[in-house]
Amino acid sequence: MKEYVLSIDAELDLDEIWAFIAQDSVNAADRWIGKLFDAFESLACNPGIGHKRKDLTDCPVLFWPVAAYLILYRVRNERVEIVAVTQGSRDIPSFLRQRVH
Repeated sequence: MKEYVLSIDAELDLDEIWAFIAQDSVNAADRWIGKLFDAFESLACNPGIGHKRKDLTDCPVLFWPVAAYLILYRVRNERVEIVAVTQGSRDIPSFLRQRVH
């Protein structure tokens, strides 16, 4: 597997992350988004590297940390689907109840 797709929600998450960081530095925002896309590539090449968090959700998603952020993803139709990208300090169970279907 070497393919990934971003959900619409994940695309919006990335836009929000970029805009927040860009308030201080556009270059820093670009670097962070680049780090996240590098992580998406790694997940596509190694979809099993993430981990389940039964303490946070029963949803069929895996978690992969990138510094202060969490990438939530699942494997569907022979590719990795990036479901969401959020700060790890967030109330993840509440966030997932609104986002993952």
